Amino acid sequence: MSEKTDMTTELALLAVLAVLWGASYTFIKIGVETIPPVTFIAGRTLIAGGILLGLIRWRGLAMPRDTVNWRRFMFQACLNSVIPFTLIAAAERSIDAGLATILNATSPIFTFLLTALITRHEPVTVRKLVGVGAGIAGICLIVGAEALGSIGHQLWAQLAVVAATICYAGAAIFGRNFRGLDPMVPAAGSMICGAAILIPLSLVFDRPWTLTPSTASILALFGLSVFSTAIAFSIFFRLIHTLGSVGTTSQAYLRVPIGVGIGAVFLGESLGPTAWLGMAFVVAGVAAMTIPARQARLVQ
Repeated sequence: MSEKTDMTTELALLAVLAVLWGASYTFIKIGVETIPPVTFIAGRTLIAGGILLGLIRWRGLAMPRDTVNWRRFMFQACLNSVIPFTLIAAAERSIDAGLATILNATSPIFTFLLTALITRHEPVTVRKLVGVGAGIAGICLIVGAEALGSIGHQLWAQLAVVAATICYAGAAIFGRNFRGLDPMVPAAGSMICGAAILIPLSLVFDRPWTLTPSTASILALFGLSVFSTAIAFSIFFRLIHTLGSVGTTSQAYLRVPIGVGIGAVFLGESLGPTAWLGMAFVVAGVAAMTIPARQARLVQ
């Protein structure tokens, strides 16, 4: 009974994570309207890292002082924040938040492929392979339509989101190395390291003291930092250990309708026929890869 209760809690947290990350694309879209991507993400990591560090101290915990963990935090920061956050923020200056949500939701597909090729810590099944095929078909429908039409700025923005998704997949696998640490510790460590990398770049290239961001962009930055980063990544690192890397990224199929819906309500976005079809393939593929694994754990 207790195992089922624990699993119910983990699945509830998975749903919360889907909502928090589904909202992030709208926050980003609003934020980068008046704040350059590097500066926006530097602010995101700095605020989130500060919040997490404060919570860690409030709870009576301490950050590691050894170089091994901090090197891991730095590598995790590159995979989980510096590169993907910046790529998505830059891409959303050209594409809708809903489209970014769909493309980024393919993280379980790339997590599975990297797992099968490198770590092999989770089983390969026919159902998962079918899911991979469906997900890749969805990507091709969305990105391929742009490529066939013309190689414009939207194509490169879409490919940037796919590249960010591959980074997230690597981060989900590498995150297993933080077993034994409280989930907030690697979350804070990676955010702090991300800020240490991005702030100097912001100062050099964007000169943030010359910017005049709108109130909406500033509020979006704080919403993104507090809810979709600090709280979300604390949940993420916990789920990595309880549900596994592929299981944790399964929130992607929940995140798609949430992210698209939020974009439609608050930004007035709408998807074209090809994007809707691509979304259907992505959701079906991710669900096929992840739902059976979770149900099997519930039975156990």
